Amino acid sequence: MLYHLEGLRFAYGSTPVLKGISTEITAGEFIAFVGPNGAGKSTLLRILAGLLRGYEGSIDFSGRAIGAYTPRELAQRIAFVPQETHVVFPFSVGEIIMMGRLPHRHNSLFESPRDRERAHQAMQLTDTESLAGKAFNQLSGGERQRVVLASALAQDPDVLLLDEPTVYLDLKHQLQFYDIVERLNADRGMTIVSVTHDVNLAARYARRMIAIRDGQFVADGPPAEVLTPGNLYDIFEIHATVFQRPDGRGAYIVPLG
Repeated sequence: MLYHLEGLRFAYGSTPVLKGISTEITAGEFIAFVGPNGAGKSTLLRILAGLLRGYEGSIDFSGRAIGAYTPRELAQRIAFVPQETHVVFPFSVGEIIMMGRLPHRHNSLFESPRDRERAHQAMQLTDTESLAGKAFNQLSGGERQRVVLASALAQDPDVLLLDEPTVYLDLKHQLQFYDIVERLNADRGMTIVSVTHDVNLAARYARRMIAIRDGQFVADGPPAEVLTPGNLYDIFEIHATVFQRPDGRGAYIVPLG
């Protein structure tokens, strides 16, 4: 078991966000968290990354309390891709991607041949080789997100946590992004947990979907079981028709007027 959550609660000040979540995540899963704004999806993802403390209940990672790990230990195994990344200094794309190797460097200020190999592989996977010499801050939003993914992949993680990773990408690069992630899951057994508002995209790629509303899980299972008209109304308060995709890859949702 990769993650074990029991009675997880979290609040920002006096405002509760997560209200007693319990679940397990197995290594190699591809999971999508879906739900309305403010449901607690991104907060839960940041707790899974070890970026948020101060919660109640317990969360174990690989059989050990996640709070017992050092940040370096977690960064060697877990990569987190936020919705948006701001960089103050004028780092190049190549430098940003190489930063993904920092958790694996203990005593050296200089990158090793392995570091360069992993960074190069990450750039190939994300089609960012041609951007290597450009300043990160001069890129479009979509280009930046592909570079941040490349930096995360250079980390060589076991777990990839994605917080609305395709919000700034056009349709072509949304599919390209998730095609890359799907290959990593299938070929390397990388565990993928993604937060997204795009239930159609989630249904196409994820094999397990967890719907969150008001800080609680309201549905958990294969996308076809979660995305029913009744569940969609309970989760998003919309009436929708559910169609099966002609390519056999799950369902897609059409909201009714």
